Amino acid sequence: MDRLHLMSVYVAVVDAEGFAGGARKLHMSPPAVTRAVAALEEHLSVKLLNRTTRHVRMTEAGQKYYEDAKRIITLADEADDAVLGINAEPRGLLTVTASVLFGRLFVMPGIVEHLRRYPAVEVNALFVDRVVNMLEEGIDVAIRIGDLPDSSYRALRVGSVRRVLCAAPDYLATHGIPQVPEDLPNHNIILARGLNPANEMRFVRDGQSLTVKLQPMLSVSDNDSAASAAMAGLGITRLLNYQIAESLRAGKLKIVLSEFESATVPVHILHREGRHSSAKIRAFVDLMAERLRAELTLN
Repeated sequence: MDRLHLMSVYVAVVDAEGFAGGARKLHMSPPAVTRAVAALEEHLSVKLLNRTTRHVRMTEAGQKYYEDAKRIITLADEADDAVLGINAEPRGLLTVTASVLFGRLFVMPGIVEHLRRYPAVEVNALFVDRVVNMLEEGIDVAIRIGDLPDSSYRALRVGSVRRVLCAAPDYLATHGIPQVPEDLPNHNIILARGLNPANEMRFVRDGQSLTVKLQPMLSVSDNDSAASAAMAGLGITRLLNYQIAESLRAGKLKIVLSEFESATVPVHILHREGRHSSAKIRAFVDLMAERLRAELTLN
């Protein structure tokens, strides 16, 4: 019994959420895939999947085995690459994730440069405004903004961003410029919920944390809408400085209360680093680290 093969079949079935999808992915017949998973369960004496007519669901043991199997398959692939000499030249599929705007502004130019340097590489870019599970979604490299939880991935800090309050010059000319955080309840507030999930904002004054309760005029789910409303003169919003850098340079927005800003938010590159970390990952991480550290908006 080829245990690595059975692991690969099991992972494919879970990723495809079914035996038929796993069979298509592996170019195997559905009966062969079903037999392989059954053989694996028999070998382990553990039920890995709960089957229905349409879907499969992992058991608790199946979830743990899936995570371990994926890690083992990755290590095996990296070992193969090293033996075959593939590490000498980046090649193969590289999957990268970042938030939508950050990806468009900073990551995509790096991807373009990487592909021009290494035409044997293929990149799948997943730009979404949610935290992606790197293991479950097969991510090789993630660019994350914010404090990181403990994980088995290597984190390389490449910069930081500021949480800034901003408004259009016309709004400030009409309503006045807030001088202290306590002035904000007297202003029109626009909340971008991704950065401000609660009706409050935190500041720092004389080294002490300060929280101001707010009643927003407008709450939006995305940062672009908050920035657009602020540029239209509706009120004051809080965003990350890179999200409004162009608007600041163009004079469409102005930062206020900068002396009360809370701590900066770190920017990290997360990536898998095995014993034979593949060239496609190492080369891309090195390139992105150099580019991001050179970005004035992030440093």
